[in-house]
Amino acid sequence: MNKRYIVCIALASFVSLAAVRGDDEVPTVAVARVARRDLFQKLTIQGELRPYQEVELHAMVSGYIQRIVVDIGDRVKAGDLIAVIVAPELNDELAHAIAAKEQATANHSIAHLDFTRLTDASRGNTNLIAPQELDSAKARDRATGAAEAAAIADVSKYTTLLGYSRITAPFDGVITARMVDPGALIQTGGSQSTSLVRLSENNILRLDFPVSVSYVEDISVGEEVEVKFDGSGATLKAPISRFSRRVDMATRTMRTEVEIANSDLHLIPGMYATVVLNASPRPGALAVPVEAIGSLENPSVYVVSPDGMVSEHSVKLGVETPGSFEVLGGLEAGDLVVVGNRSGVHPGQKVEPKVVSTSLYQ
Repeated sequence: MNKRYIVCIALASFVSLAAVRGDDEVPTVAVARVARRDLFQKLTIQGELRPYQEVELHAMVSGYIQRIVVDIGDRVKAGDLIAVIVAPELNDELAHAIAAKEQATANHSIAHLDFTRLTDASRGNTNLIAPQELDSAKARDRATGAAEAAAIADVSKYTTLLGYSRITAPFDGVITARMVDPGALIQTGGSQSTSLVRLSENNILRLDFPVSVSYVEDISVGEEVEVKFDGSGATLKAPISRFSRRVDMATRTMRTEVEIANSDLHLIPGMYATVVLNASPRPGALAVPVEAIGSLENPSVYVVSPDGMVSEHSVKLGVETPGSFEVLGGLEAGDLVVVGNRSGVHPGQKVEPKVVSTSLYQ
C-alpha cells in the first residue's frame, strides 16, 4: 500500500499562516473540494516473457542423422527442412510391402473371377453348380479381398514412415536449441527417444503474470494493461489475452496472459517485465484527498462550511489510490475539506478557505 501521509509543502504553508497571525485574525487554510471521479487501484505485478508456442522436435523413425540444416538462432518457416534421417531398412520394408500387395491383388483377381463365373453359371442352371462350391468361391473372394486391403495398408504405412525421415518445422519460429549433429544415432520410443532441436515461436510472446485471488474478479479479456520492460525501460499498452479462470491453491494466484508482438525478435523469452493494471474500479466515486484524512483508525476530516466555520466529520472510507480515498459516508459532493497539516486548525474555528486544485490528488 502507498504511504498515506505525503504532506505537500505548498499545502502546509497555507495552514502555517494561522500560527503567525494574531488571535483576532482569520487564518487562511488550504482546502480541497470533495468531488466524484473514477477511482481504481494500480497493481504492479512482475511477469515473465515466454514463447507463444514451443516444441522439441523428435524423430518418428530410428536411424542416423544424415544432415541437419539448421542451428541455434536460425529463423524457419512452417514446412522448412530441419534434418534428414537415413533408415535403409524402411526402404526394404516398403519394397517388401509393395511386392506383397501385388501378390495379394493377383490372388484377389483370380478368386473374384472364379466367383463371378460360378455365379453366372448358377443363374442359367441352378443344378449345375453345387451350393457348397458357390459358397466356397464367395468366401475365397472375400478373404483375398481382405488380404489385398491389408497389403495396401502396409504399403501406406511404410510410405508414411519413410516420409518421417525428413523432419520439417511445424510452424514459423526460431531454433533455440540443437541437440544432435550429423552421424548421431536416433532411437525412437520410450526413454531412448532423442530430441533433435527446440523450435520456439518468438515473433509473438506470451507475458505471464500472477494475479492475487483478491483481484481475480477484476480481470477480463480485453482489459488494457501497461507493460514496462525491466531491461530497456520501454513501455507499451496491451490488452489481456486470456486467463486460466482457476486460482492456484499453492500460490493463491491466477495465471493471466498478455500477447506481445515481437516481429524483430528484440524481446527474448525469459526476460522479466512489470505489468501495471487497474483493479477495484469505482466509477463516479465520491473522492477525498489522502492528506485530508486525520487517522485511519478513526478516519475524520475537517469540513469548512460556507460561512468559514470548521467542523469535524467522521467518514467511512473505501478504496485507496495513491492520491485519494473513496468516501462511502460522512461527506457530500462539493464539501470543502482541510488538507495538509491541520495542527493549527480546530473545530469551531473560523477560517479563510483557499481552494487547492484537485489535480494535485489524481
